[in-house]
Amino acid sequence: MTLSVMTFAAVFGFAVLLFGWSCFRRFGLVTIGRPEDRFSDVPSRIRDTFVYAFAQKRVLQKPFGINHFVLFWSFMILMLANGEFLLHGLFPAVSFSVLPDWMYHPLVFVFDCVSLFALACVIIAGIRRVFRPPYPEAITLDSYVILSMIAVLMIAFFNLHGIEIATGIEPAKAFMPVSAAVGTMFHAGLTMENAGPSITFWWWVHAVVLLVFLNYLPYSKHMHILSSIPNCYFRRFDKANTLPTETFVKGGRFGVETLDQFTWKDLFDSYSCTECGRCQMACPASITGKPLNPRQIIHDLKVNLLHNGPAMKKGRKPTLPLVWNHGKGSITEDQIWSCTTCGACMEVCPVFIEQMPKILLLRRYLVEMKAQFPEELLNLFENMEQRSNPWGIAPVERTKWCSQMEVRPFDGSTEYLLYVGCAGAFDSRNKQVTVALATVLDAAGISWGILGREEPCCGDSLRRLGNEFVFDRMARDNVKMFREKGVKKIITMCPHCFSTLKNDYKQYGLDVEVVHHSVLIDGLLREGKLKLSGTVDLGTIVFHDSCYLGRHNEIYESPRDVIAQVTGRKPKEMERNRKDSFCCGAGGGRMWMEEHLGTRINLERVSEALGRNPDTVCVTCPYCMTMFEDGMKDKNAGNVAVKDIAEVVAEGLK
Repeated sequence: MTLSVMTFAAVFGFAVLLFGWSCFRRFGLVTIGRPEDRFSDVPSRIRDTFVYAFAQKRVLQKPFGINHFVLFWSFMILMLANGEFLLHGLFPAVSFSVLPDWMYHPLVFVFDCVSLFALACVIIAGIRRVFRPPYPEAITLDSYVILSMIAVLMIAFFNLHGIEIATGIEPAKAFMPVSAAVGTMFHAGLTMENAGPSITFWWWVHAVVLLVFLNYLPYSKHMHILSSIPNCYFRRFDKANTLPTETFVKGGRFGVETLDQFTWKDLFDSYSCTECGRCQMACPASITGKPLNPRQIIHDLKVNLLHNGPAMKKGRKPTLPLVWNHGKGSITEDQIWSCTTCGACMEVCPVFIEQMPKILLLRRYLVEMKAQFPEELLNLFENMEQRSNPWGIAPVERTKWCSQMEVRPFDGSTEYLLYVGCAGAFDSRNKQVTVALATVLDAAGISWGILGREEPCCGDSLRRLGNEFVFDRMARDNVKMFREKGVKKIITMCPHCFSTLKNDYKQYGLDVEVVHHSVLIDGLLREGKLKLSGTVDLGTIVFHDSCYLGRHNEIYESPRDVIAQVTGRKPKEMERNRKDSFCCGAGGGRMWMEEHLGTRINLERVSEALGRNPDTVCVTCPYCMTMFEDGMKDKNAGNVAVKDIAEVVAEGLK
């Protein structure tokens, strides 16, 4: 064994051991998290890993994703070339050059071209960060260190092979066009006799940078190169439209105060963030100047894990608070309370990080363990406990909306329970929607009834605001009542009620059919059970997707189809629609809170709607109705009507 081989073997062995130790030390910290089953349905996980990690389906949803896709696959292909490079350094007899020409020539051609693609992608990424960064904080020394090392690797590759081609050592000149061009331009005067020092120099440049790059990864933001593919494998299959239940016992810990109350997958998420900023650019709170930045939440979680994890793994207490109002590695209360739970961050994340559920678990800690929450929520919580509605209105008022029409109480012979919801029963504007829906149901001959003053709140806002104790009690009581009354099918107008009854209540054993009125009406129109007197002219209609109907439950087409059937034409789409829709600002309990920071989310959305010059904005949610009507007043756009689709259909019955 020559001295150079021995030297490289020592360097390589040290680098590999250091890399293994770094990965073991860092990834081992996730074991302080609680257990969570992310190992079931292996075939589906393998399939999704190919779709989202290797085919990069979500990455390619943005134009610049093409650059990342090319760079990713360049790296995947060059792993083969670099593997051969390292083995050749340890065992000189190991080389692709011993392969037959019909195998060797295509192989080196691919390596040469792919190296050029990788270098081009690195240059484009570097220029983009200077002139058009995805977000201001994207310009970091760390990112340029990584890009520079990749560029040096490609440059070393071209120079090393260029010298070999120029001196005749490498006979495959015709199959390595880029390396051949480099050899002609920069190494034309070299011969086999004097090329040794240059070859040695570029070989060691490539070797050292490759091994340094490998060991830098666990300590840089590009740690996602190691963790993003596993994170896609361990992704959740269902929508994040519910939360884990809690067992309430004396002396228990509720919500998340420290890292060990998160699951291992929550902690692994923090290593997988690519810091692409897509969640930040989709988040309504971030866009409107609130402190919340989903990307920063995950980054601070990683900082906290790296700071506290080693001590916690040894059984010691953390020294850096997870929830604190200043300092890196801590998440502030303003960030936690700014979330509208719209789910946009999770929808756009290329590696399936679950930002929103983590925020809601932090809310639980603040509410249930610290009793620290915005002052305006105190009345809400008291009203929900005492009178089972956000306004604290007497339950007897729940039936005032039907004073002008005959409405039957739900009994065992009734097919559907119309779950009116608090807004549909108490809010003056949304009472009109309830009347419209009742009119539509009667016209279609549907057997339906209501619970009247017995109807409780579903508790959606309580759960999303972190008051899990009151929600848990409310959900158990409601499920018991539904069973006693023999409820099998439920119609809702509110997507929040719909999602809570359909998804959250399953955790409490409720097994009923829950249908949103948009889906029911769409089916009635298609089946001919609902006859219209003619098309309704509402001028130019723009449709707004409710987050809890769309992103959380994937109901996009039914409301649009209803509008098209009633008006004779499809509604206009806002710039951000369907899964990319922008929140109205009322989700996650924000309906009951003022926006003291930044600009109002509903005004951002209303401005987007007005940009389409509508005569009518159609919604499918009482919260959206309120936020749009308030926004139209603030924008002096009183000439634009805001209507629920039930009202549009009811007009078609006249």
